Amino acid sequence: MADYSVKKIDEMETTFGGGLRKARAELGVKSVGMSILTLPAGYDRYPDHDHTHDDQEEVYVVLDGSGVINIAGEDYPLDRETMARVGPTVKRKVTAGSDGIRLLVLGGVPGQAYEPPEWGELGAPDPVAG
Repeated sequence: MADYSVKKIDEMETTFGGGLRKARAELGVKSVGMSILTLPAGYDRYPDHDHTHDDQEEVYVVLDGSGVINIAGEDYPLDRETMARVGPTVKRKVTAGSDGIRLLVLGGVPGQAYEPPEWGELGAPDPVAG
């Protein structure tokens, strides 16, 4: 079997109400967490959060659209020319711009092998499904 994978983003399985695509699982990536986050125009309900519970750092890469990432209370514009890295203890919140935003979100614990959350596996139930 060849050691590569190719898949269209819009064909990837979703979770969290359809806003997050399971890119890591769909591509068979084992070394790092990887999801596609898509927020509609003006969406501002993405949760303000940190990763103190799992010590994970995250990197945000804009694939399409624009928005703002609030890091530790300070706003930074996000577009296809800007990337952001946020450490585990720092609060972060993404707000979509007027054109919406699609982000590649990479995550991992420095110095440790990646351990995916259960919800990130293909076929896992959506944690926000009611």
